[in-house]
Amino acid sequence: MKLYYHPLSGHSHRARLLLSLLDVRHELVLVDLALKAQKQMDFLALNPFGQLPVLDDDGTIIADSNAIMVYVAKKMGRADWLPEDPAGAAAVQRWLSVAAGQIAHGPAMARMINVFKAPYRREEVLPRAHAILALIEATLDGRDWIAADRTTIADVALYSYVARAPEGDINLAPYPHIRLWLARVEALPGFVEFQKTPVGIVA
Repeated sequence: MKLYYHPLSGHSHRARLLLSLLDVRHELVLVDLALKAQKQMDFLALNPFGQLPVLDDDGTIIADSNAIMVYVAKKMGRADWLPEDPAGAAAVQRWLSVAAGQIAHGPAMARMINVFKAPYRREEVLPRAHAILALIEATLDGRDWIAADRTTIADVALYSYVARAPEGDINLAPYPHIRLWLARVEALPGFVEFQKTPVGIVA
């Protein structure tokens, strides 16, 4: 498998993280965001949306980080990471939607303001970020993992941008359950770190 990625992309990291956690052999192909390589014709042939990451599994092209995680879990037959039962599958899907929605429009956008100078309004983004973090904090009260009694792709989907929320000026100190959960993810065999950037409250 080939994963087209960038080390500062949280969406790329979640796909790379799952591949590593499941011990799937893969090749990393760097796409230079600074040169807008994701908008060039050769890349658009892989993903017309011009977004990272993209997985190439011997000619089967999968775009979108959540779709990639579903594909990899299914391809590897890992029902422990993506449940087959209706309730378990729905629980995971709920948090994949959160990753694509509230996380993308909260912690991810806050980080993009500082890392990529994205033109978002801090006064709108930060309250959204804290709102979803409060919900995640409440969900993790009394449990180790977000969607099941074990790790699933839901944990991977949420991890990257929550872990780097301080780069978007979001203090994680008020969220003790989240901080313990982050440490549990980071202790998993095969964990790979999301590249840090010296911005925000960690600058």
